[in-house]
Amino acid sequence: MKFGLMVIGDEILSGRRRDTHVDWFRKLLNDFGFSLGWVQILPDDPRLLVRQLKQSMEAGERVFSCGGIGATPDDHTRQCAAEAAAVPLVRHPDAQALIEKQFPDSARPYRIRMADLPAGSRLIPNPVNNVPGFSINEHYFFPGFPDMAHPMGQWVLQQYYQPDSNPQRELSLRVYGASENELMPILQKMVDDWPQLKLFSLPRMGAVSFVELGFRGDEAVEQAFAALQQELQRAGMRFELP
Repeated sequence: MKFGLMVIGDEILSGRRRDTHVDWFRKLLNDFGFSLGWVQILPDDPRLLVRQLKQSMEAGERVFSCGGIGATPDDHTRQCAAEAAAVPLVRHPDAQALIEKQFPDSARPYRIRMADLPAGSRLIPNPVNNVPGFSINEHYFFPGFPDMAHPMGQWVLQQYYQPDSNPQRELSLRVYGASENELMPILQKMVDDWPQLKLFSLPRMGAVSFVELGFRGDEAVEQAFAALQQELQRAGMRFELP
């Protein structure tokens, strides 16, 4: 099972903030036997956000989204999610109650806006300040703050998904003294023989150069990896396991 990740905010693209979501969500998904299928780092641009969210919703993808669900004028994600899902933005009564309880003297007129969510949304609890995130169409929306978004993402997986009992595997080795061009016949044979697996080839340049070759996929990875080693031995290639 693969998930997409959207990191939303001009501050990431401008360099004012450094992203910490990609590595964290990759590890979280791996712990559940899932994988990170793609990442998008997006600006606070409503037209672009609607387009990207509509595309992933129509494709039936599972997506984590971090950022842009606050109450300030540059936070567009709640409205854009509603437009992408073709539903109105409405005041969620349970979200309203949580915000009013957390901020009894300052919920209005601004913080209460964070209770305006796409119609039909389910709430995601926020363990830091109790202002919830929300989900719709298997898209899960969190604040941009890592200390909030990360435990909220973990809660989503624990609440709605079962860990994969047969997670994808990955095996690789290092080939020395050969370029990718010289390895091409072997690579093509591996792709032809094992089309259900993901073959990867990563050249590394440095004091000691090598090409990292491997497979990613189901239980057939071990057989394919053994076949790769046999082909390398037959070709007289020098390799070792990392």
